Amino acid sequence: MKNQEKLGFFTLSFLLILSLATGRFVVEKNNLKVTSPDSIKDCFFTLKAWIAQQAGAAAILVADNKVEPLITMDTPEEDKSDADYLQNITIPSALITKSLGDSIKSALSGGDMVNMKLDWTESVPHPDERVEYELWTNSNDQCGKKCDNQIEFLKSFKGAAQILEKGGHTQFTPHYITWYCPEAFTLSKQCKSQCINHGRYCAPDPEQDFTKGYDGKDVVVQNLRQACVYRVMNETGKPWVWWDYVTDFAIRCPMKDKKYTKECADEIIKSLDIDLKKVDKCIGDPDADVENPILKAEQESQIGKGSRGDVTILPTLVVNNRQYRGKLEKGAVLKAMCSGFQESTEPAICLTEDLETNECLENNGGCWQDKAANITACKDTFRGRLCECPTIQGVKFAGDGYTHCKASGALHCGINNGGCWRETRGSYTYSACVDDHSNGCKCPIGFKGDGVKSCEDVDECKEKKVCQCPECKCKNTWGSYECSCSNGLLYMREHDTCIGSGKVGTTKLSWSFLWILIIGVGVAGLSGYAVYKYRIRSYMDAEIRGIMAQYMPLESQPNPSGPHMDI
Repeated sequence: MKNQEKLGFFTLSFLLILSLATGRFVVEKNNLKVTSPDSIKDCFFTLKAWIAQQAGAAAILVADNKVEPLITMDTPEEDKSDADYLQNITIPSALITKSLGDSIKSALSGGDMVNMKLDWTESVPHPDERVEYELWTNSNDQCGKKCDNQIEFLKSFKGAAQILEKGGHTQFTPHYITWYCPEAFTLSKQCKSQCINHGRYCAPDPEQDFTKGYDGKDVVVQNLRQACVYRVMNETGKPWVWWDYVTDFAIRCPMKDKKYTKECADEIIKSLDIDLKKVDKCIGDPDADVENPILKAEQESQIGKGSRGDVTILPTLVVNNRQYRGKLEKGAVLKAMCSGFQESTEPAICLTEDLETNECLENNGGCWQDKAANITACKDTFRGRLCECPTIQGVKFAGDGYTHCKASGALHCGINNGGCWRETRGSYTYSACVDDHSNGCKCPIGFKGDGVKSCEDVDECKEKKVCQCPECKCKNTWGSYECSCSNGLLYMREHDTCIGSGKVGTTKLSWSFLWILIIGVGVAGLSGYAVYKYRIRSYMDAEIRGIMAQYMPLESQPNPSGPHMDI
């Protein structure tokens, strides 16, 4: 949440001034007052704020005197002697629409109780994780304190701007205001000295003196060069180099040292490894009677679209298509930009102590937390804390974020054992968490309980679930059991029985097994003997028939010579 941005309900004196209203006044404490001092008619918005502060007001709202879109208030001209008070204005001040001013006046005049709360946290749209902002600026450094403040801002904000741009958190675009010379005066001396491209693009004379120093056309060309540096570097994927160029140019090429020239600018361009030929090509010919596409686009961009409004004064900052209305100072601008990020997507620079208060540091922001695992659902954002169940090491926690969050999905046992029971005794460890896609806790085999707070050992022996054969001897252990057999028998766990032989007390099963073994051997022996006898007999029959066939013909043997006669 932004420090000192939420003003809350004012309990001190509060002042409402109508811009039409004008007399000297004294603010009453603890009072929301509508006043119309005549002495400040037609004075600057800032002077109204200063007078109200001197009178003791805690804040001031200045209501517009006609129905129109709100505009950014300009600062007094630099030649005014009372301009020094600007730096001393400390009370919150804002311009409000005529309709809002009228409604406040009506409520107060009717004797109603009116509580005013000014809150700028939602003044900037924040649709996504990237902020788009544009700065309408100027290379002129001879316009007095306004120019000095602008240059100081560029120098101080450069670091933060480059961090945001390099991290992909912002999309920045610089812009430059130009005017045009009426066609009837394009050939006049004034237009020729203040404009380029035959009066199409102009800027006021820096010193407001046509007879000395630099001309307005010099400012236009340098503005165009800065715009081209941005375009060239944006094409190379390094738009943040623009900040290096403009700050170096302000330091190395000031007007007062007569270095506000192309030669000085080119040296900086080369030192920053920017393609000078591309920059010159982008600038084009300032003396040609043609349109410059870069400056033409700048003029079109000055026209407001939607809620953005026209850009009419320098400098102007636009954040997420809304004009920023505040002090051009690093901290104030950063706060406005950080308001443009979607909650929980703000970069680290927005969460520093200078910009916001980390509400998670006090009582964990009222969110769920697991102190043992050092996990919290409190998420610090620029607008305030969020209570959202986190994702840790790929494991997503589910819950309301306020009272409970529970690890779910695969690998959830790796985070605080999935919130399930777990215990180790000696070299044995048992857990009720199953590291798959199931979310519940289940006591392992050999235990019973809820699986979350506790799992108790099951006494398998006492409950007679195992080791129940006559020769079995059961002994309970933590998470399991041990079963042994009497008379030297062997315990078969899968069948929950004892097997083997002994001189005394052999079990019926053992005798049955033995008889089966004996019978099996006998059957095998008899079968082998029968096969043997058969093969011997067949062999003997074949031998005898062979011998007999040598001396006498056999019925089954054919006559090899056929019929014959004796001679």
